[in-house]
Amino acid sequence: MQRLGYKIIPVNPRETEILGEKAYPDLKSVPVAIDIVQVFRSPDAAIEIAKEAVEVKPKVFWLQEGGVVSPKAEEVALEGGLQVVHNRCTYKEAQRLRGTISTYACEI
Repeated sequence: MQRLGYKIIPVNPRETEILGEKAYPDLKSVPVAIDIVQVFRSPDAAIEIAKEAVEVKPKVFWLQEGGVVSPKAEEVALEGGLQVVHNRCTYKEAQRLRGTISTYACEI
């Protein structure tokens, strides 16, 4: 997503930097408004992330394709007033909206 010009804000309690960007321990520590919370964690972890996302109110709660399937996390986010996307890849969607078909980055 960085290569497409998007600003990423990594959230990971075990890292201080990811992909050259400062990493934050949790969503509440991020000092700017969040547009999309994109989940690349286990379905069980997604539930707690959804609860935290409801507190910070991003525009979208996104469960990444390829294994992050959590009906409970989706329910928590929806009940909290968030838009939810599931089983989609942000990179593929960005490419589709730009009119290109390269999805190589999602496959590596």
